[in-house]
Amino acid sequence: MRRVLFLLASGALAVGLAWWLAAMPGEVTLDVAGLVIETRSGLALLGGIVLLLLLLLALRLLLAVVNIPATFRAWRARRRRTHGDAAVADALTALAANDAAAARKAATRARTLLGDSAQTLLLTAEANRLAGRDADAAAVYRQMEARPESAFLGLRGLFRQALAREDWDDAARIAKRADAVRPGAFWLREERIALAVRIGDWSEASRLAPATAPRLAFATAAAAATVDPDRALSLAKRAWKEDRGFTPAALAYATRLRKAGREAKAQSVLAEAWKESPHPALADLALAPVTEPLARIAAATRFSAGAAQHAETHFLLARLTLAANLPGEARRHLLAARTAGMKQKRLFLLLAELEAAEPDPTAQRDALRAAASAEPDPAWHCATCGAVHPTWHPACPTCATPATLRWGGQPRLALTAQ
Repeated sequence: MRRVLFLLASGALAVGLAWWLAAMPGEVTLDVAGLVIETRSGLALLGGIVLLLLLLLALRLLLAVVNIPATFRAWRARRRRTHGDAAVADALTALAANDAAAARKAATRARTLLGDSAQTLLLTAEANRLAGRDADAAAVYRQMEARPESAFLGLRGLFRQALAREDWDDAARIAKRADAVRPGAFWLREERIALAVRIGDWSEASRLAPATAPRLAFATAAAAATVDPDRALSLAKRAWKEDRGFTPAALAYATRLRKAGREAKAQSVLAEAWKESPHPALADLALAPVTEPLARIAAATRFSAGAAQHAETHFLLARLTLAANLPGEARRHLLAARTAGMKQKRLFLLLAELEAAEPDPTAQRDALRAAASAEPDPAWHCATCGAVHPTWHPACPTCATPATLRWGGQPRLALTAQ
């Protein structure tokens, strides 16, 4: 309705303006090369307006003719863009459907229509990778790396290829280049940590690990692997202070302290770790400097005083007293360990060894039969896959998951797998 009213008003205004011009008084005489034209002022003005409009129309037509090549190029560019965008969509759909042939065809068409943009190069590389043409994909990724706007995308593609062929050294070099292009990228940080875990670069894993990562395991492993004694001692101390009951951290710290000539501090660390969580490896390291059997018993008694009633303490003293040919004391500690809850195979085997020195063979046979049906000895087992390992590792050697090894009896999953 508004448009109708506007058109009616515009028409009325035009008619009124023409009527006013026609009624305008006066005359106009135009003399051109002897040709004399006389007309009323209103008609002359109206004719001038019409002539001006005709000139403007002619000029516009002339400019349109002159701009035909540019107009054609713009039309062609729009057409190529439209078809190119359609080819990009086709390539993405084919990649999502794992259709390698269609993806390569659509990516090639998109690249032809749109040129070598970051988008078309990425589609071409991914299509080649899907088709198993790794060399062609790598060539495109390197082409992307050479461009500032697509360098990170190219490096990410090369990094994935290095991981796929298990070339860890090349993957580490590519990751460092990618970090220089885009520092602090979350995806890259996670991948670099996983790569460091896989290749055993624990110092790198410890440096990159965020607050939510298992930094305790990384720092402990880095302390054991670091060549620089000062840095190794610093890493071990940091790990031990984070959890003083974590046996691997205490072992790493005490070992570095002993190498630095700080034996008293090393013994203090081991004794505190034993108090928090007794573990046979702690006693082995603490008693390593002592060789005489009775002296080892005295040292073990002092060392384990913080958990004197623990089953592990009694079993430790049972081993040492038996080795010192003190069967009565060994039996007392074995019974105390059993009363404290130890029902593992190692206890009954040690009891059988003790009974072997007695004249009654029945007691030895009973101990061996009990060992056959006893609980398995404690070991390091993975909380993720259930694999059992005799020594601690910062990442499970079976499933490569970091910080999943726990000390104790073998889990039900591991027993089933065996």
